[in-house]
Amino acid sequence: MLSNDDTKLLRLLQNDPSLSSTELGEALGLTSAAAWRRVEKLMATGVIQGQEAVIDWTKLGYLVEVSLRITLDKTQSRAFDEFIGAARDVPEVVEIQTFLGRVDVRLSVLARDMAHYQHIYRDAILTLPHIADIEALMQVSSLKDDERLPI
Repeated sequence: MLSNDDTKLLRLLQNDPSLSSTELGEALGLTSAAAWRRVEKLMATGVIQGQEAVIDWTKLGYLVEVSLRITLDKTQSRAFDEFIGAARDVPEVVEIQTFLGRVDVRLSVLARDMAHYQHIYRDAILTLPHIADIEALMQVSSLKDDERLPI
């Protein structure tokens, strides 16, 4: 179970992951060292899995995002493993999710423009193994993209 200080620390880090241990300590009423020990404990237990840079891909020229919903040919015993292994090798695939139901896998694909997406689709996506059906959903806008939880 998390203490109140741990919950507050997580809330602080969700809002600003660049806070120093000194700043965290001040906000929690702890020393810098005590705040850092709490962060280390939360990392060791897997509650905090790391920090990452959030990149605005449009600023780097990637203007097209497509979500591909894929149904696999499950008559092959290794269909999932082989498909996912191959999909991981496509640099423009930035997210892979698996599901139970009609759709087995969702890929999120970034491209500079439609011509680049067509190239990725024809040369990389359609060559992935065990695809039985594929549906492309072009992202028009992202209305909410927030991984913070109300803790």
